[in-house]
Amino acid sequence: MNPLFDIQLSKEDNLLKRFEEIHDYIYANDGLSPQQTLEEFVKILFIKIFDENENSNKFTISAEEWNLLKSGKINQSLTERISNLFEHTKQAYTDIFDSDDRIKLTPIALGFTVNKLQNISLLNSSQDAKGLAFQKFLSHHEKDGRGQFFTPEPVIDFCVEMMQPKPDETIIDPACGSGGFLMSALKFLQKNNLELNTSKSVSSHLFGLDINKSIARIAKMKLLLESNGKTNVICTNSLEDLDSIKLSVSQKDGFNIVLTNPPFGAKITNTSTLSKFDLGHKWSNYDKEYHKTKVVYPNQNAEILFIERCIQLLKEGGRMAIVLPNGNFENPSLEYLRYYIKLKTKILAIVNLPQETFIPFGTGVKTSLLFLEKDTPNLNKQYPIFFGRVTKLGYHGNKNGTPLYQKDKYGQTIKDSSGQPILEEDFSVIVEDYKKFQNGNVIESDNAFSINYNELNGRFDFDFYSPENRKLFSNLDNVKTVRLGDICDIVKIKSKKLKDHNSTVEYVELSDINTHSYEIINSTTYQVHELPSRASYELQEGDIITAIAGNSIGTRKHATALVTKDFEGNICTNGFRVLRNFKIDSYYLLYFLKSEVFLKQMFMYRTGAAIPNVSDNDLSNIIIHLPNDNYIDEISKKMMKAFELRQESRNQIESIHLELA
Repeated sequence: MNPLFDIQLSKEDNLLKRFEEIHDYIYANDGLSPQQTLEEFVKILFIKIFDENENSNKFTISAEEWNLLKSGKINQSLTERISNLFEHTKQAYTDIFDSDDRIKLTPIALGFTVNKLQNISLLNSSQDAKGLAFQKFLSHHEKDGRGQFFTPEPVIDFCVEMMQPKPDETIIDPACGSGGFLMSALKFLQKNNLELNTSKSVSSHLFGLDINKSIARIAKMKLLLESNGKTNVICTNSLEDLDSIKLSVSQKDGFNIVLTNPPFGAKITNTSTLSKFDLGHKWSNYDKEYHKTKVVYPNQNAEILFIERCIQLLKEGGRMAIVLPNGNFENPSLEYLRYYIKLKTKILAIVNLPQETFIPFGTGVKTSLLFLEKDTPNLNKQYPIFFGRVTKLGYHGNKNGTPLYQKDKYGQTIKDSSGQPILEEDFSVIVEDYKKFQNGNVIESDNAFSINYNELNGRFDFDFYSPENRKLFSNLDNVKTVRLGDICDIVKIKSKKLKDHNSTVEYVELSDINTHSYEIINSTTYQVHELPSRASYELQEGDIITAIAGNSIGTRKHATALVTKDFEGNICTNGFRVLRNFKIDSYYLLYFLKSEVFLKQMFMYRTGAAIPNVSDNDLSNIIIHLPNDNYIDEISKKMMKAFELRQESRNQIESIHLELA
């Protein structure tokens, strides 16, 4: 036998240093992008592990071969040997490699890499050392290459802590990316079960699916380095035939736990796929209940189909944690989705995340976490639901996501008993509150509370049910009130003026309102064909306009104004709603529309992250407090007097201008 191939491999604990040296060399010398460099490195690790498993000892380079490469001479023996190994590796991992995949490294970079790894046994190294090395290595490089695939580690760990997996439970992530949820679940099991058989857990209880082969390789490598055995990370489309997916992972009865962060925003347009999902169909609302129709949507958001698929993957009584954009929790157009969730599951908890959670990972989408238990019979309608809100992430909400540590009053970092800095986070506080809640304790604080299932209406968002808002409505129950939609007309019909494209009109935008004095202070002259598409409603003297769109709705800068004679006939943006034909004193209503009671309701009803808005239905349902007639009359007179004084002020100023003229 060639002595070159008769090598005893040693254990190596300083793997991170070697991994970094290899990555830096490839990146500096081969002209590959960070993403391509990472992909090539992962390929080499698979070849290395295959060589060790087969005990072929062909993952090696001799001094002679290395010297030839350094001198710039062609050396076919190394490239042919490693390429041949790669062909066998691809056959062993057909689900994550294509038959035409090849090694893209230059011979010198390949030689450098093989030399760095040839005397190290990845299979026999300490599990902690090699797993930790690869995790740390990835934390340095994967965000540059594929930031969109990753969920922040604190969010992942929090979901696992909330789910509390047990050693005998099967766990799947159907959008596993680089395996963050699976690795966190494994670490949780190892920490809480000292006798855990890690290889058995990886081979029998952890499952991951991802449509992207490059990223699935990373997840598979993470688990390989933990177990030295069989892994269940498969490259497949999780939205394909359910029975085929269950068969491919040999779990026809489903799973105990689903942990996932599905792709946001991607549209599924394949009619065949959509028709197989309840949520791929349109739903009709009849008598406060939703019913699936035979009409298939032309497209659907991927995360909505993933919700249904995750529920399908669970065993009866199985639990699920999923990261979702806030629109799924609050948008009126998605109420059918929330009805479906209530129909198929028991809602365990809803936890709101800060706006900046995903900014270090490439998106500012506001998200929340939904925790469910599969409950197909759906008979129990009397149970409490936990709500939580995370306000401190433990890292900066900027593109770097650098750790954020607790400080004492002198600005010094606070450390734990082992000398490690303590993160500034409240994930752990929410976990402890949830555990108390599960033990039957009543939880009510600024960032955690519970409500009963029968209090859950068409929305799932934290802010809507916050103790502050519930207290507001409780107080309103004790006084005389009316609905806004019952005491005025809400104009929603576009002006006929907009049909004459050559006519000239005055246009009023949200920014044309003095929010302190309830006044329109400006309008802009346009020809109709020049108007922005949002130009909609014609104003009449005595109307009240109030904002239903924009970042200021429900805040102190909320725009509300009385339409005076100067702005009669103007056209306003559809960011306003026009109130007309009042059944209560209009000056009192104008006053109320700047009150805390009104603003809190508007803020509560806001939906949408990019441009918050309030639906017409929610605007109609705004509760108006009606005090006694004397008090209403007193407020009305003061409001009228204020407008008269402002008009008199303008008249005085105009008279000065006339005198000067």
